[in-house]
Amino acid sequence: MENQEIIIQGITLTGKQFRPSDWVDRMCSTYATFGDDKKLRYSPYLKPKLVNNVRSLSVDMKLKEVNPEGFEQLIQFAKENQLSVINTAGEAVTI
Repeated sequence: MENQEIIIQGITLTGKQFRPSDWVDRMCSTYATFGDDKKLRYSPYLKPKLVNNVRSLSVDMKLKEVNPEGFEQLIQFAKENQLSVINTAGEAVTI
């Protein structure tokens, strides 16, 4: 894939807002780790993002190389819940 990042939007392909509303936070904490200081650190590959007033998840495509299983789980989650996946230009992405 030539894009460096994809965005999974919290809106379904039919235009409905995805619930639960904290799904982005849940996804980010799934890939988080505890540092030496015992503080939770989010993965550098996943970031919460607001796109057109829709809570979304920015996914760095490097995750596909670093953690192929984790990347596939995110894509399956998006597919199963019929979430919109776009690139940084706002164009629909098929994965």
